[in-house]
Amino acid sequence: MTERRIEPSCGWNALHLSEVWVHRELLFFLTWRDIRVRYKQTVLGAAWAVIQPLATMVIFSIFFGRLGKIPPAGVPYPLFAFTALVPWTLFAYSLTQSSNSLVGSAALLKKVYFPRLLIPLASIMSGLVDFLIAFVVLLGLMFFYGLTPTLNLLYLPLFVALAMTAAASVGLFLAAINVRYRDIRYTIPFLTQLWLFATPIAYPSTLIPEKWRALYGLNPMAGVVEGFRWSLLGTDTQPGSQILVSAAVTVLLLLFSLSYFRRAEREFADIV
Repeated sequence: MTERRIEPSCGWNALHLSEVWVHRELLFFLTWRDIRVRYKQTVLGAAWAVIQPLATMVIFSIFFGRLGKIPPAGVPYPLFAFTALVPWTLFAYSLTQSSNSLVGSAALLKKVYFPRLLIPLASIMSGLVDFLIAFVVLLGLMFFYGLTPTLNLLYLPLFVALAMTAAASVGLFLAAINVRYRDIRYTIPFLTQLWLFATPIAYPSTLIPEKWRALYGLNPMAGVVEGFRWSLLGTDTQPGSQILVSAAVTVLLLLFSLSYFRRAEREFADIV
């Protein structure tokens, strides 16, 4: 009789990212579940996808645009702010939902095995619905101000992908930590609020001194926001080297988070 020893996998091979593709149908249904839960028994429904960025745009326009006299890079300040708030809202929603996704799906984790990575990924993908709704409003706002997208619009999907990847790079790590330490969820709104003001949403990155620009690019959302304005409004905010720095930081964070997540998931069902 032959003996077989089962040991936990280790190293980069432990990521097993191919499992996500094998279970892609489950990923679709989990995403659809999150979308239905989000809009079920709501008064305003999909309008919530627009209310938050619009309300924030109004506040920024009053305090930063009118009172603070922030230069809006040659475009109307409301449009300047809303163009940045659309990808930011996608990032903030994806980060928050993915961070709390495992705790919210505790019953499912205990019933059957499937790649646990699918749960936070589904939370991130469900944010695309709100993004598309807000993006339509953004196009209407551009039409109102008489601006039309340039050919730079072709680069927009890359910035959307970078925003979602940035959310995943932090959200996966926080989701795994949140299973063990439940008070992590209280730090997420505070972290998101700090990140908001560390990103050039209410102000252009040109206000940052030149010597700090490279360090500023360590914020993945800085390149995304400036890239959105450049691709949609044609502003002089082409990310250039900044987007390369942001992408590199995002990839490194994602690899670290994936590695930690896959090592920690073996205990999720026991302690969730």
